[in-house]
This record gives sequence, C-alpha cells and structure tokens, in this order.
Amino acid sequence: MYFLLSNLSLLDICYISTVAPRMLSDFFKTHGFISFMGCTTQYFFVSGLGLSECCLLAAMAYDRYVAICNPLLYTAIMSPTLCVQMVAGSCITGFLGSSIQLCVLLQLHFCGPNIINHFFCDLPQLLILSCSDTFFS
Repeated sequence: MYFLLSNLSLLDICYISTVAPRMLSDFFKTHGFISFMGCTTQYFFVSGLGLSECCLLAAMAYDRYVAICNPLLYTAIMSPTLCVQMVAGSCITGFLGSSIQLCVLLQLHFCGPNIINHFFCDLPQLLILSCSDTFFS
C-alpha cells in the first residue's frame, strides 16, 4: 500500500512539474505564449502522467479490494513483485496511450502561426491550430 502511495505522490509531483515552471515564467512576461513544439511536448507529458495516475489509482483500488475481501491471503496475493509490475504497467500504459494520442494529433496539418496564447496546452488548443478536418471516423 505504501509503495503504491509513494509512486502516486511521485507521479503527482512530476505532473505538477510539467506545468508549473512554464506558468511561473509566464507570470513575469508581458506576452505569455508557447510554441507548437513546446505545446506538444507539454501535452505528451501531461497526458502521459495523467493516464499513468489513473491506471495507478485502479491498481490501488485492486490493492484495497484484496485487503478487504481476502485479508488472510493479502500478503500472498499482493507480493512486492506484483506491486512493482502494477506500477510499471501503469506507467507504460499511460505513456503508450499518450504517444498514440500524440501520433494521431500530429497526422493533422498545421498552418499559420503556431503560437498558443496559453501557459497550459491541452487537446482543444492544439486542435484550434489545425487547418485540416479534425473529425476522425
């Protein structure tokens, strides 16, 4: 349980660290904007860490389920090896999902000024820059 909590807090610190430095630097500038490549990089890490956090929360829910429903078998079921595998699997799943989203996003055509007037990049800001149709069938 504490191993999963420590990894969750590490993911939270990394998640905040992807947005906060850019936000703090934009507070001291008159024109805060971010380039397209900076935005896609930030989006990759924010979405990867967010998806990893969701997967890790699901692993923590399974950990609590085993602890409540099978208290006598908890140490046999939730071995340290399984905990490491669940943390590694959640990180791999999160960044794999993020890279798939980013690959699909980069298939779009972008034209014009590739500057975003935000300190935080998310999918709607990137889709606004696209010149092609954003509907995927």
